Amino acid sequence: MVWRKSSYSGAESNCVEVKLDRSIAIRDTKAREHGELTVSRAAWAAAVSSLRG
Repeated sequence: MVWRKSSYSGAESNCVEVKLDRSIAIRDTKAREHGELTVSRAAWAAAVSSLRG
């Protein structure tokens, strides 16, 4: 799958990227060499839901 960067980041590299697959991978664009955090789709949905209020 393809990494997707936030549309709010503009030309800057100060953002988070996500990769949607069977699980969700999250990484910092400034520190890609540090790897990624992988969470389940259920955990991702819960996090997004709580951010939306």
